[in-house]
Amino acid sequence: MTGSIPVFSTEFDLYKTMKKLFFLLLTAFLFIGCSSDEDTIYDYIGTWSGTYEGSDKGTWNIVVASDGKVTGTMHSDVNTENYKISGNLSESGDLNAVVGLPSDGEFKGSLTRDKKGSGNWTNSVPTPDRSGSWTGEKK
Repeated sequence: MTGSIPVFSTEFDLYKTMKKLFFLLLTAFLFIGCSSDEDTIYDYIGTWSGTYEGSDKGTWNIVVASDGKVTGTMHSDVNTENYKISGNLSESGDLNAVVGLPSDGEFKGSLTRDKKGSGNWTNSVPTPDRSGSWTGEKK
């Protein structure tokens, strides 16, 4: 009977060790899986639109693709012309785009996870140079 006690004790110790390892791994996976502050482009994919003002005014629309590429247009209410917007969006929401092709100006700013955007724009066509600010939201 004394020979069976160490076997039981070893199995019991093995069970306790495996139980501790299981809870340690479970805790580690919970911490890894619950990270929600990571920057990802997926929060920004889709259509955004709004208005711009300054020395010109009008509306703008852009589409953010899954690779961060941005394409769209600015429509001037003053001279009823459209200007192409093209550029890139970072995973943290920083927008860096140009107006016109070839580049005649800039359309820069930031988009947020709460579906709001704002920034500044410039355009040198038609002369004189024009500039101002823009605001908008995700549709």
